[in-house]
Amino acid sequence: MAGAMNDVQPETGPREGEGKRALITGLRGFTGYYVARELEAAGYRVFGTAMPGGETGADVLPVDLCDRAAVGAMVEQVQPDVVVHLAGIAFVAHSNVEQIYRVNVVGTRNLLEALAGARHKASCVLLASSANIYGNASVPVITEDVAPAPANDYAVSKLAMEYMARLWMDKLPIVIARPFNYTGQGQSDQFLLPKIVSHFRRRERRIELGNLAISRDFSDVRMVARSYRRLLAAAPAGEAFNICSGRSNSLGEVIDLCAEIAGYRIEVEVNLAFVRANDVLTLSGSNAKLAGVIGPIDPPPLQDTLRWMLEDGSTAG
Repeated sequence: MAGAMNDVQPETGPREGEGKRALITGLRGFTGYYVARELEAAGYRVFGTAMPGGETGADVLPVDLCDRAAVGAMVEQVQPDVVVHLAGIAFVAHSNVEQIYRVNVVGTRNLLEALAGARHKASCVLLASSANIYGNASVPVITEDVAPAPANDYAVSKLAMEYMARLWMDKLPIVIARPFNYTGQGQSDQFLLPKIVSHFRRRERRIELGNLAISRDFSDVRMVARSYRRLLAAAPAGEAFNICSGRSNSLGEVIDLCAEIAGYRIEVEVNLAFVRANDVLTLSGSNAKLAGVIGPIDPPPLQDTLRWMLEDGSTAG
C-alpha cells in the first residue's frame, strides 16, 4: 500500500483530535489502515487491537474480542476518547457460521460492556454494521428507514449486533454505521472488485465471476474513513447512518471501466459455484442523512477509485 498515506487529505482548521486518544478495533484490517491515517491526520493518538499472534506494537494491543477479560483490560489501559469498532468477520461467504456470530455479536458486547464500565467515558463509539442488513430491498434507493431483511448469516449477525447495541445506548454514545460496498488499495482479492482489478493488473485474458446481474453502490475506502472521522466529531448518539456514494454500478459497468483504464477487454465466464442462491441483487443507498450531519460527502467517481487501484498500487491484502 505504498503511497496510500498521501491520499489522506485532512480538512483545514484546528485538528479535532488534538490531545485525544482513539481506539480502533481491527486496526490491521483493510479499513483500519485508512481510518487510522485519517484519525492521525486529525491529531488523534491512535491505539488499536489485533488478533493475538499477529503484528503488534506499543499502541497496538493483541486482543481476542471474544475474551471478555482481555477486552476489559485493554479498554482500561487505553481509556479512549473515541472508538471505531471495525473488528469482526467481514466476508459474507465466511465458512465458519458460529464464528461469525461469536465475533460480530458477542465480541461487540464484550467491548461495549468494557467501555460502559471504563473510568474515562468515550465521547463517541462508532460500530461498523453493514448495508447487508437491508437484504433484497424492494425500493430503488435504500434509506435508513427501510425495514431490515437480512438474507445471509453475516447480515443477520450485523443486525443482531445493532439490536444488542441498543441495550447499551443509555450508557454509551453509540453511532451505527451501515457501509455499502467499498474498496481501495489493500483489500483482499476474496472481495469482488479487488479480484477483478488484480486480473486486469496481471493482464489475464479471462476471469470467472458469479452472478453478473448484481448491482452495487461502490464507495472509495478513503471516503468511508473520512465519514467515520466526521461522525466521531459530530457524535450523533443513537443514530444509524448509511455510508455510501449514492450511485450504483452493475458488474458489467465495472468490467467496462477496468477495460477502459487497462486498455484491453477481458473474457468473462460465469462460474455457477460463485453464485449464491440468497445473493442480494441490488444495493443502492441514500447518503442524505449522513450528509445532513457531517456535511458534503463528495464521493470520488468509481472510475477514479479503480484507476487508483489499477495504476498506483497492489490490491494484495
